Amino acid sequence: MSAPLEVQVALGERGYPIRIGRGLLGESSHWRAALRGRQALIVTDDIVGAHYLDRVAAGLDGLEHAAVTIPSGERHKTLEQVERVFDALAAMRANRDVTLIALGGGVIGDLAGFAAACWMRGVGFVQMPTTLLAMVDSSVGGKTGVNLPAGKNLVGAFHQPRCVIADTDTLGTLPPREYRSGLAEVVKYGAIGDRAFFEWLEARADALLAREPAVLAEAIAASCRNKAAIVERDEREDGERALLNFGHTFGHALETEAGYGRLLHGEAVAIGMVMAARLAARIADAPQTDAERLAALLEKLDLPTRLPEAIEPGRLLDPMRLDKKNLDGRLRLILWDRLGAAHARFVDTDRVAAFLSSPTG
Repeated sequence: MSAPLEVQVALGERGYPIRIGRGLLGESSHWRAALRGRQALIVTDDIVGAHYLDRVAAGLDGLEHAAVTIPSGERHKTLEQVERVFDALAAMRANRDVTLIALGGGVIGDLAGFAAACWMRGVGFVQMPTTLLAMVDSSVGGKTGVNLPAGKNLVGAFHQPRCVIADTDTLGTLPPREYRSGLAEVVKYGAIGDRAFFEWLEARADALLAREPAVLAEAIAASCRNKAAIVERDEREDGERALLNFGHTFGHALETEAGYGRLLHGEAVAIGMVMAARLAARIADAPQTDAERLAALLEKLDLPTRLPEAIEPGRLLDPMRLDKKNLDGRLRLILWDRLGAAHARFVDTDRVAAFLSSPTG
């Protein structure tokens, strides 16, 4: 088996490696050194745990360890489930040397990372993402959090992992819809600042859909390199890191309106990116041809690019107003001047409302 690809997130003493390759969960040599204490708690969900919990637990031989299993799905990314993690930590009398292992998709990574940030004011954790979306996005950069009924990720903390282990073998059991959802975040990196990567994706869309191992590993590594570079320059989203939210303000509103779990995160982001690109063409003279090029790649990857018929566009405005990036009643959106050149911009709500009245017109 070939050596894993590695991307380094350079944040001084809080920096960490991202390792990408096949069979990494079962090879504890790739991650055991990140567990600095004598205690470990695996946090997983009922679907992922059935496949991979035993494999990871076997690598904890000699340590005091336990596991807590969360029901799968976005609707379970709640404070109630975080409390279950705290109860498990309390039951094992975990101290500040404990390491939490987040084994699962973005829901598990966000939830376990938030629990790690809170337990005894912060303990270590390791990200073991098992979905494509988590590998290229949520597992990297230290954002953690949970949802409230009022909106997505309204409670959270920045807390960097000690390492990220992206075992691409786990993607073989990922349902096609979940896999395609992750491709939306891959496309995002090309759209916001890496036009050459976008063109690389256009040329390899069929190979990505077929999950060809070499192409997939390089797409993950390139995505992680792009994200790591932004995080290194702006760890806490004071400026440039906001670019990673391209399509997300529209997307999170879509998820809220549809109901968590009915529209997958990547599906919502795909629609949101196209909406952001079309809004940029409407109010900022960005090329409409670039918006259509983005839509064409997403459609080639079998992702949605239009609002579901059941969602009234005007209803997106209220949840968009709750977005954490807003200021003084204006919406802070990520738009672009052209493909590969995104920027943050404050837009008056009346202009967004006018756009939502005819988002494809």
